[in-house]
Amino acid sequence: MRGTYLLQAVVNGILLGGVYALVALGLTLIFGVMRIVNFAHGALMMIGMYIAYWIFTLWGINPYLSLPLTMGVLFLLGAAIQRFLIDPILDAPQHNQLLLTLGVMLFLENLALFLWSPDFRTLRLPWLEGAVRAGFFLVNKPRLLAFLFALLSTLALYLFLKHTETGKTIRATAQDQVGAALVGIDVRKVNALTFGIGSACVGMAGALVTPYFYTAPQVGHVFLLIAFVVVVLGGLGSFTGALVGGLIVGVGESIGALLLPGSFKELVIYAIFVLVLLYRPTGLFGERYE
Repeated sequence: MRGTYLLQAVVNGILLGGVYALVALGLTLIFGVMRIVNFAHGALMMIGMYIAYWIFTLWGINPYLSLPLTMGVLFLLGAAIQRFLIDPILDAPQHNQLLLTLGVMLFLENLALFLWSPDFRTLRLPWLEGAVRAGFFLVNKPRLLAFLFALLSTLALYLFLKHTETGKTIRATAQDQVGAALVGIDVRKVNALTFGIGSACVGMAGALVTPYFYTAPQVGHVFLLIAFVVVVLGGLGSFTGALVGGLIVGVGESIGALLLPGSFKELVIYAIFVLVLLYRPTGLFGERYE
């Protein structure tokens, strides 16, 4: 019986890890191209959650159908943040960039606090209540849908970066911005596009979790911390690392919740994190940056 519970925890962790991977994917994409650690990433996810929540509340459109609109708004917001705020200080010391993204995070959180109050809001979809039985396991419907959407989106982004001209341009800029500029690539445009795509990814993740997670101005902090763990665990700038790291963190958290009381479940995540940093400081799939 104990083994069944453990396997159920692994299944739940994999479903959760898919969403964590999608959140971390946007973060690692931005870092891979611009070498910027984006502290506003969690706040952008919070904006995505509110967009999905209000579209459902005002017009009755569920978060899965409103995904294109949510992603579009986050893409434009991310591109605007990069173009008008981050781009002017790309050559500034790194701590200036960190402080700027931290300031954007605080601005977005306080704006949400002003507009929508600190109240926790939940979105209820009756047709998603309950669980699906798959053999010996019970699979939560909203988590299953979120995992499937996250997995398909991750695959679509991988194919986009690998097989399209725009994707190859982004990859070339990530490898060498000076070299990319010398061969005629508009690096500023690519940076804005990349930041927009990363923001759209985290906006999508925000919309996907609204059916089973609360929405509030500070909710981004929860996912931001986990995203940083996933990115560093998988390797800064690594696409594969974000996916694998997300699954590891999701399974670790789920098993920790089964074996440990209360908030101690997070000890499993940070224990894995510390071990990886001790024995492979660049992460599982990361490379050392000079």
